[in-house]
Amino acid sequence: MKGDRVEIVVDAGDTTRTYEVVASRAGRRVETAVRRGVVEVSEVTRSGTVVRTARFMANRVLALVEQPIPREENSDKAG
Repeated sequence: MKGDRVEIVVDAGDTTRTYEVVASRAGRRVETAVRRGVVEVSEVTRSGTVVRTARFMANRVLALVEQPIPREENSDKAG
């Protein structure tokens, strides 16, 4: 959903670097996958078309933080 984002913290030798992939438009989402030693973070449309992709070597990734936007809950619970 628009606003979903994933932060990737990568070891860059003597320092760390932080990258961010954000679902920039309505109907898009951010997907993550780990395949063959590569971490892949992609912004995907509703139809499944990949808009952009960020790839990192898995042994260099220190943290992968998924941050979904807060969803509004329309619940009228009696309590």
